[in-house]
Amino acid sequence: MAILPIRTYPDPVLRVRCSEIDAFDAGLRRLAGDMIETMYAAPGVGLAAPQIGVEQRLAVVDISVGKERAALKVLVNPEIVEEGGREVDTEGCLSIPDLTEKVARPTMVKVVAQDLEGSTVEIEAEDFEARAICHEVDHLNGVLFIDHLRGLRRDRVRRQLKKLGRA
Repeated sequence: MAILPIRTYPDPVLRVRCSEIDAFDAGLRRLAGDMIETMYAAPGVGLAAPQIGVEQRLAVVDISVGKERAALKVLVNPEIVEEGGREVDTEGCLSIPDLTEKVARPTMVKVVAQDLEGSTVEIEAEDFEARAICHEVDHLNGVLFIDHLRGLRRDRVRRQLKKLGRA
């Protein structure tokens, strides 16, 4: 396994709607392993394939940051099928370092995905884990957390990105 470079904004790959995965093979398992290692090394609680330059619907999430192996979720072709509640909390992104902002997200999600063997799995997540899953599924659709901002917050972020030389 390898730690891979994380693509940062404004890399165009971060704006791509990723393709469905249909090959459940050693290459997919290797990619997932590299993503997990990269996420933990960052350190982060989630990573989506486009963040390492791969335009496929694969994401990994572990809100324990490697402390609880059972907390690791590998999501192939995930789709959020149900959500509930709403909470505004601070969010950041490995692809937009040095920037955090308050974003509204559901407090509960139900996700249908596949595992690395291609079997369908259904996951229910709440609170911070729900937020992390929503964030990663957004990445697979070419959406960044800053896209959820409106008005003055969005303007402030644009100024910050310009100042950081990323706009």
